[in-house]
Amino acid sequence: MSRAGNLRTRWVAGSAVALALLFAGAATVASARGDGAPAAPRTPSARSADAGFARDMAVHHQQAVEMSFIVRDGTQDEDVRRLAYDIANTQANQRGMLLGWLDLWELPKTAPDGQGPMAWMTGDGHSGHEMEGMEGMDHDAAALMPGMATRTELGRLRAARGEQAEILFLQLMTDHHKGGVAMARGCAERCTVPVEKRLARGMVEAQQSELDLMADMLAARGAAPRS
Repeated sequence: MSRAGNLRTRWVAGSAVALALLFAGAATVASARGDGAPAAPRTPSARSADAGFARDMAVHHQQAVEMSFIVRDGTQDEDVRRLAYDIANTQANQRGMLLGWLDLWELPKTAPDGQGPMAWMTGDGHSGHEMEGMEGMDHDAAALMPGMATRTELGRLRAARGEQAEILFLQLMTDHHKGGVAMARGCAERCTVPVEKRLARGMVEAQQSELDLMADMLAARGAAPRS
């Protein structure tokens, strides 16, 4: 199968996963509201892994959406533009679900006082700076969460065009997905709300598949993921 055909196949699969997760989220909301379904589980606390993952992954996803729109303006390559559309669509939908759960649980979208980003991963009330993917990152990204692009890197992506933009996007998104996979695995282990754990496991599977695809796309352009 050609590289474009392979990309289209993965795009369809990723979209199917996103739709399935959206239906699952709708079912959870209906359950919590008592719409003819069993009673919802106990509401998570603001300092729980469930709430922390929802807050942090919503921020993480927002940057993936931003980078995807940037590269769609910087290249005419259909494979990269299709991948960017898939990432933007999937992660925007998932972000809406995460923020919707926080609203449903009547929890703030910002971390409680004294709790930094990624504290839910460490359990010590501080940011998880030791997380995989943080090494060598600029301070503004390291203060957030693993895999996030820095302001400088986003500026470079906005200025890039053609194959240069494609390679930089694929490298930045590879780092971003690696960080996202680490966070999703953390929720799969620590979260208690069943539908959120299922969403996290689905993120791991989908983003790992896209990591493999992006490695192939970089190789086709004579490049590789950043070390």
